[in-house]
Amino acid sequence: MKNKPKQAKAKGKSQKWADVRGKRSRPPINSSELNSSPVMARMIKEHQASVKKKPNVKRLKNKAKAISNSKKKETTEAGLNKSHTQANGRAAFAMDNESNDSQDWKEYSQSAYGNGVETSGVVEDVKPGRLEGEALHYCAARDDRQNHAVLVMQKDQTLCFRGKCFLTCLYGRVEVTGFTIEEGQESYPLFSPASHCPLTIRALESPVRSRDGRNEASIILQKYLPAAARKNLLKRIMSNSAVILLEPMETPLTRFLGSFTDLSELFSPPMSELMSAVLDTPLNGLGMIPLVRTVEGLNISPSCRDALNTVVSACRGDMDGCAVILVCGTRNVGKSTFVRVLINTLLNHTTSVDYLEGDLGQTEFTPAGCLSLSTVREPLLGPPFTHQCAPEHMIYYGQSSCESDLDRYLESLKSLWRRRSQSRETPVIINTMGWVKGFGFQLLVDMIRFFPVSHVVQLGHSGITQCPPLTPEFLRTAQGFQTHPPAQTALDEFTESHIPPRSYTHLIVQSEFQGVARQGTAKHQRSNEHRELSLLAYLSQLQSPDPGPVRPLHSLTPYQVPHTALALGVIHCEIAPSHMFYAANANLVGLCCLGEKVTSRGGPVLLSQAPICPCVGFGVLRGIDMERGLYFLLTPVDPSILRKVNCLLLGAISLPSCILTTQHGFEGERPYVTTDYSFELNGAGKLRVFKGLQRPSQIGM
Repeated sequence: MKNKPKQAKAKGKSQKWADVRGKRSRPPINSSELNSSPVMARMIKEHQASVKKKPNVKRLKNKAKAISNSKKKETTEAGLNKSHTQANGRAAFAMDNESNDSQDWKEYSQSAYGNGVETSGVVEDVKPGRLEGEALHYCAARDDRQNHAVLVMQKDQTLCFRGKCFLTCLYGRVEVTGFTIEEGQESYPLFSPASHCPLTIRALESPVRSRDGRNEASIILQKYLPAAARKNLLKRIMSNSAVILLEPMETPLTRFLGSFTDLSELFSPPMSELMSAVLDTPLNGLGMIPLVRTVEGLNISPSCRDALNTVVSACRGDMDGCAVILVCGTRNVGKSTFVRVLINTLLNHTTSVDYLEGDLGQTEFTPAGCLSLSTVREPLLGPPFTHQCAPEHMIYYGQSSCESDLDRYLESLKSLWRRRSQSRETPVIINTMGWVKGFGFQLLVDMIRFFPVSHVVQLGHSGITQCPPLTPEFLRTAQGFQTHPPAQTALDEFTESHIPPRSYTHLIVQSEFQGVARQGTAKHQRSNEHRELSLLAYLSQLQSPDPGPVRPLHSLTPYQVPHTALALGVIHCEIAPSHMFYAANANLVGLCCLGEKVTSRGGPVLLSQAPICPCVGFGVLRGIDMERGLYFLLTPVDPSILRKVNCLLLGAISLPSCILTTQHGFEGERPYVTTDYSFELNGAGKLRVFKGLQRPSQIGM
């Protein structure tokens, strides 16, 4: 592979903003072990049966009408698109050899390229928009022997789909969720589950104007398709086309999630999209189900696009220090999606982006209940549960909301920021919660004052922001939870290179997608289900990376840790010391590192207060042996890191019920599970502790 030349306009810029779209390797997949899912086979069978039973005449009429309209438009432009047998004084193409591809070329020898743009009769069949139905049969070809497919796309054509696959760009370039994938790069994993908005692949204009498209693509396709399939696709290729390779994907994550009955159809279209699924294309057997244009993919509003351009332009300009972008807004307005698009867009220009997680309920890289600082180097081409990873620094808060202890929430964020190197020039994105009323709004005011924010992106809908605009002028008189006007910052640890700016850029984004401000009601689309998916994805790291059957958690060998070596604490409620082991057994615990050494007087060490300390990962406390004084712990954390752990913290983030009820390979009565229990009994629920907070209205605010 050849390295790509740098863009001309990148000259004179800092090295961090060079063209960094390098080669990211992916492990090879064994196509012989990847078969079509039974769900997809069943859907195709039902679809074919319905077609035989009742032909869809109405759909055919709609197609005929669309084609006639497009022909009218092409007729009016016919005078501008005449074919030429010669261009720029150059005769038609001549091939040096007489291979099968050169024979195919003879059929098009009268077509020529003028300034890199084909002017043959094939152009009039190309229409921008969604690829669906019959178009996919003409633009895609599948090689059953190698179990992959090749798809040809023209500029601005899109493919919206459900499923999962590996994507490799063979020719031209495409864009997915803001990230540009070019020829010469390695494959990228794409995840488009029913729990989130479907992914969309969009073809981009080639940066090279004068290219011999068919000749170059002909050589590339020899490796991936037989001669007959190549011949059909070559008719569709122009200098401005994009050619992508799509391969099936199976990972420990997808195998583990698929082992649970309720999640077996996670990567299939939800019920609301079944009528919009295209089930008879060359792509279906690869784990992809294309969707027609009635299903909305990623919808980037004009204000969103303007905000993205403003932030990227500022980062690429001569900005003093690093850009710090705080993203805020109420629930269900697309904050997480905007953050992913922003990160991917920045990764087109820089090698990494720092990410400070402040949303406890919808975390991006960790299970819920965590505050973390991560360095992102790979594009995010799926929802959070598809890219769980270990952040550089993490604190386990233990709840999906911070309303019970606001001070601990803010102090945890400050602690994470102090751990970041102040000399880094990498842009920083700060994600926040959807709590924008009352104390939640005061927390936003504090965060803008605490950190050297250069941009505040405030998302709203229906023409409003659901809370006062957080402009620099408003902040001068705003009341925070820990800060008060006219204070600039409450952090004294900033070095000279990170003096908080006197002002920042305030950007308002109006979300315009379907269902804005409403939580999804379909299966897998509720926020609590998203949290469970992230936790299951984290536990999937316990599976072997090699293909094979899923091993249930109860069949894995746990670590044995003495009670005297670890302190045990509960951080979300008050529990009597005598009940501490009952609460922690068969539950999720954070693996943390206290600053002081744990000393025991011969028994277990129990914490009376919730500490703010580093967390290196999570484990399942599978059992407690009181006689031998041992904890039995399952965790994917590396043993070299486990040696530093001296504290287990129990929070309100519990294991998904499917871990305890539907794992394969277990017979008889299931432990830790009972239905003979009532929360209506006095004292049956958790004892919640609030830190004496009052509503702002009660204190005259």
